[in-house]
Amino acid sequence: MVTGQSRFGKHAPAWLNAASDAVVSVFFPAGCRLCDQLLTRATRVPICDECLASFCPLPPSVCEICGAPVVTPFSAVPGAASEPVMLASLDAPSRGCLQCQGGTFAHERALSYAAYGGQLAKTIILLKFERVEPLAAWLAEKLAFVATREAVAADIVVPVPLHSQRESERGYNQAGLFARPLAKRLGLPYRPVLLMRTKASAR
Repeated sequence: MVTGQSRFGKHAPAWLNAASDAVVSVFFPAGCRLCDQLLTRATRVPICDECLASFCPLPPSVCEICGAPVVTPFSAVPGAASEPVMLASLDAPSRGCLQCQGGTFAHERALSYAAYGGQLAKTIILLKFERVEPLAAWLAEKLAFVATREAVAADIVVPVPLHSQRESERGYNQAGLFARPLAKRLGLPYRPVLLMRTKASAR
């Protein structure tokens, strides 16, 4: 499976690179990066259909502040106990779950494609330490669907930055792998220079 630069070189058209990588994946199949199942379909995404299907999209009813699924105290909690579920207030309608109400946040709204856990968590770690751009583009497509469904009003797309030292060591910002194709799908400008991380984190 070829997941990085195409054999045709960096100056080849994007569609040609994608086609060449897909053909290579058929004649020289590799294993799924999550479960090692053999990949035989023409794709640049190095994850099998079963693992991709295991990602659990979040329901439409989520806290607008933290993005976690919400239920009322008297409703059944959907899914496994490991899913992040926040209780909603029975009082007057509010933007946030009980955990977020009354809090002060630097953002207005959080949205996610799926709950972080299982194979999706492994996928995010894979993207964090390996530059698998086709996989990031696949996830950006899912994020664009959620943003469109929720009628998100946005002017630009800005990835959460890495500290300059960490980005220099890694060679890329994993958030940028999502943000650039997301901006393209939403028809918005991509402006990574608008935010700067001034303090290096432990991770």
